[in-house]
Amino acid sequence: MKYLLDTNICVHFLRGKFGIEKILKEKELKNCYISEITVLELRYGAENSVNKEKSHNAVADFVKGLGIIPIFGSIQRYAEEKVRLNKLGTPQNDDFDLLIGVTSVENQLVLVTENTKDFEKIKNIVIENWVVRK
Repeated sequence: MKYLLDTNICVHFLRGKFGIEKILKEKELKNCYISEITVLELRYGAENSVNKEKSHNAVADFVKGLGIIPIFGSIQRYAEEKVRLNKLGTPQNDDFDLLIGVTSVENQLVLVTENTKDFEKIKNIVIENWVVRK
């Protein structure tokens, strides 16, 4: 199986939480991807952190091991899905989440996220949550 990691999963990994590092090793990095949007969100978080240099270095090291999926190939699906959800009366208010979600669908990847409710209305999406909170 191939996976698209949502930003929250990447943040948990970077913070050493919820055993994400172990799961990534089990699933193998070659099967894990991130969206350009996730890179953007991680870079923003690093820039906004107390120790910018350390955070930016951690992000750079992390993304080196992953395939980065461009959003360009998912733009049409994004537009269609945004209109569909609006017509259903269930608009997706976070465009970044919608782009990440449709990128997973467009590329036939399982979306890995802790925020399943943010994505579950996207048509044809397959979601896994690797986070177990105790």
